[in-house]
Amino acid sequence: MPWITVVLLVVSNIFMTFAWYGHLKFKSLPLWKAIVFSWLIAFLEYCFQVPANRLGYGKLSAAQLKTVQEIVTLSIFSIFSILYLKEDFRWNYLIGFFFIILAAFFIFKK
Repeated sequence: MPWITVVLLVVSNIFMTFAWYGHLKFKSLPLWKAIVFSWLIAFLEYCFQVPANRLGYGKLSAAQLKTVQEIVTLSIFSIFSILYLKEDFRWNYLIGFFFIILAAFFIFKK
């Protein structure tokens, strides 16, 4: 597993999670401002995501890269929703994530 790819995907997903969901705590912010701020944050996300995929591709297939990205995304989002949005983590989320990890097992199986 190319660990630099995973690290870059973690950083990119932190930015992307804030770009997509960070504005939810600022409902009084006009929508156009939320969009502009989200796009600015998303630009930073791309500065990490593109190199992650460039460095990882060839060592991992595109399907494997996408699988890693989805697992990273769900992990980051889970932490974000608990700590930032103050939402509960429910048991059914854990079951769903288990099946995604099971899917990853089969995608990485030689």
